[in-house]
Amino acid sequence: MATLLPSPPKIGMVSLGCPKNLVDSERILTKLRSDGYQMSPDYAGADVVLVNTCGFLDSAKEESLEAIGEAIAENGRVIVTGCMGKEAETIRARFPNVLAVTGAHQYEEVVGAVHDAAPMPPSAFLNLVPESGLKLTPRHYSYLKISEGCNHRCSFCIIPSLRGDLVSRRPDAILREAEKLIEAGTRELLVISQDTSAYGVDIRHQPRMWHGEEVRAHMTDLSRELGKLGAWVRLHYVYPYPHVDQVIPLMADGLILPYLDIPFQHASRNVLKLMKRPANETKVLERIKSWRMIAPDIAIRSTFVVGFPGETEDDFAYLMDWLEEAQLDRVGAFRFEPVEGAAANALPDPVPEELKEERYARLMELTARISAEKLQAKIGRTLDVIIDAVDEEGGATGRSKADAPEIDGEVFLRDAGHLKQGDIVAVEIEDADEHDLYGAPVA
Repeated sequence: MATLLPSPPKIGMVSLGCPKNLVDSERILTKLRSDGYQMSPDYAGADVVLVNTCGFLDSAKEESLEAIGEAIAENGRVIVTGCMGKEAETIRARFPNVLAVTGAHQYEEVVGAVHDAAPMPPSAFLNLVPESGLKLTPRHYSYLKISEGCNHRCSFCIIPSLRGDLVSRRPDAILREAEKLIEAGTRELLVISQDTSAYGVDIRHQPRMWHGEEVRAHMTDLSRELGKLGAWVRLHYVYPYPHVDQVIPLMADGLILPYLDIPFQHASRNVLKLMKRPANETKVLERIKSWRMIAPDIAIRSTFVVGFPGETEDDFAYLMDWLEEAQLDRVGAFRFEPVEGAAANALPDPVPEELKEERYARLMELTARISAEKLQAKIGRTLDVIIDAVDEEGGATGRSKADAPEIDGEVFLRDAGHLKQGDIVAVEIEDADEHDLYGAPVA
């Protein structure tokens, strides 16, 4: 006689914001799936919809509110989590019918709200989930969050008020998660946090046993151990503390990718002081040169803010000269945007919007030229490329070691129909433009 299984509730998820939010969404879905819930790809099939919000900028808040409104209109049963959870009153004032509002990385509260809103029928047959958890990224790469929160108090940022101070994970827990991800097919680990360089400071770099050896809760030690697992390891959100110099030899030895994502934000001492950020740009330039001597292929990406209150034309000119000397590989820029609750809002001498736009355009023109020149120098070389997608016409899209997914450039391949997603192949580079490379797999 066949056993009739109960039908488990279905959960829909809308995940907004940065990769850290994406990891939070994956953890929430993993826990719910392990509890037996099914996932719904659309509003209509969901018993409850989760909206994981972003609250970093006012424009991001408005996007989050629009997503909540859409979910309520399409489904009606909505639970809100994420950074905007700090503004529960604002959310409830606009959407009084939301079932619950929780804050960032409050996993237990989110799961508890789902259990209350859509109770799971008791059944031993429904609790099935892969050990690596559920993912919102392709199978071949995974974000690996090593800490929550931030100890910095940058004047333009409200992340500490949203996510709190630094809270580091145990190194053995991180390595265990990484090992499971790799066993499940991950070929590239993207290490993320609010401040990767500060990892372990809050727990005094306390060591833990991992495979019979002690591993400190420290960026260098963690990077070394992750590099032993056999996947590409890419470091994001790295502040240029002195001990960052210690990870460069790991890149030269091939343990981690020769790639650093460092949010410099500006170069002018005046602006950095107003931002309440370290102002040691000269030493940084010297260190970049020394990094390139140790790991010549190192790719450095960064982000900068233009039009910060008090930024003079001299400050901006200094930034442009600094960028010309630094020759960063990948650069993103933001026009300063006031964020409710940020100390920078009270600073004098705001930069007019039209001047922000003009400075932004000049910076992007400069960095596009630098990028094009650096990519042109790669023509004729053979680079390792991880394949993200293969099309039906025999082409493929991938990324070199210098390219993080969705934020950097891509490598477009011809004669690649035999490849599959997740393959890492040698590619001869034949052409380049401002941001991307073009080539073919080496026979």
